[in-house]
Amino acid sequence: MSAHPDVILKMGVKEVLYRTRHLGWGGDTYRYDSVAAFRAEFPSRLRASGPRVLKQNRGNAGHGVWKVESLPDTDATIRVLHAQRGSLPEEIPLETFIVRCEPYFGWGGCIIDQPFQPRLPEGMIRCYMSGAKVAGFGHQLIKALIPPPGGLDSPEAQAGPRIMHGPDAPSFQTLRRLMEDEWTPQMMETLGIDEPSLPVIWDADFLYGPRDKSGADTYVLCEINASSCFAIPDEAPEAISRTVRRRLLQNQRPDRGQ
Repeated sequence: MSAHPDVILKMGVKEVLYRTRHLGWGGDTYRYDSVAAFRAEFPSRLRASGPRVLKQNRGNAGHGVWKVESLPDTDATIRVLHAQRGSLPEEIPLETFIVRCEPYFGWGGCIIDQPFQPRLPEGMIRCYMSGAKVAGFGHQLIKALIPPPGGLDSPEAQAGPRIMHGPDAPSFQTLRRLMEDEWTPQMMETLGIDEPSLPVIWDADFLYGPRDKSGADTYVLCEINASSCFAIPDEAPEAISRTVRRRLLQNQRPDRGQ
């Protein structure tokens, strides 16, 4: 059920956030290709645009994902919070943090830089896809990049359960339409992936962005998972079966008569 490794390397790394930044799920996203570029460009961007989230290109479980914010009256010291469980905010010299991030260029090739989303406490929406069709949703109140108000062991510091929903869940129909009709086809075109090459199960993680002029939600992509995408909604296995069956039929030779 795994996708081709080349497809995983296109979709399942943080660089996809930069390559698809022009889509409706993107925004003010940057890529640093070297330590020199990071050191030259990041400090002024942080001062000018407010808190940022930095992500190493490859990683999971929050490793190499940082919220970074400047402090008043100083450019030399910053506040950082790692997304890994058990992390606490630190105030450290900016240069110390840059040196801390240097290994990310060795094994990932780049660092991706996005604005911090203030609506993070409202949770993350995981949109499960089978091929190019939505197979369900999961909504979770995450705690990564949110300072624990009562300490690491307090109830407020624990992530909530991921509540699963089928593809027809009313509260997610706008996101479903965007994923099926706009963003997935546009992503495929941008990355050079055809529909039969999409994983039979993958997911896109979204945070709530700023509300639009009418008060409706917007969505900001924070990650795509193109392998090891379990657990999944109860409705997803049926969607996977349909995708696999359709692809098997498409791959059959005409002389087999089926």
